[in-house]
Amino acid sequence: MECLGFGRRWCHRGHSRRYQSGYVPGNSVLKAVTVGNVSKVERMVHRGDGGINERDEKNRTALHYACVYDQPKVVTFLIKMNCDVNICDDDNSTALIKAVQFQAEECAMILLQSSADPNVMDASGNTALHYAIYSKNTCVAANLLRHKAMIEAKNKVYLDQLYLQLFDIHLF
Repeated sequence: MECLGFGRRWCHRGHSRRYQSGYVPGNSVLKAVTVGNVSKVERMVHRGDGGINERDEKNRTALHYACVYDQPKVVTFLIKMNCDVNICDDDNSTALIKAVQFQAEECAMILLQSSADPNVMDASGNTALHYAIYSKNTCVAANLLRHKAMIEAKNKVYLDQLYLQLFDIHLF
């Protein structure tokens, strides 16, 4: 299937890049995660310098950071190390939600193939599907639907708009 969304360019030019500044790695494991240094992350995890599900001050894990910084190789490594793919941060966001918000399409696909739950709602009541639709990322939206994302998921504001946008971008 051809991807018709904005792809990574949107992330680097849009509001998401600004929001990424809230993800400042506070330890050496997270720093290695953000630059995609899998071998360093692996060494540090095996040495016990940081756990794969260790949390920062906002309860975000290495998997959240890997998705925000679009590091699919790190995501794959963390999953192989049995990290929790559905762990939530203080905003009830999963790594899948972060991957979709930051247009990290490959990370989102890896998470979906690893049984990430596409129906978790964040603190705003949004699921990964809501974020895919808002950013008009048809590739990710279609994959979320294939992985049983609930189209009926109600957020706090935009349920009717979700249906209209789905029809507008021709997913149905």
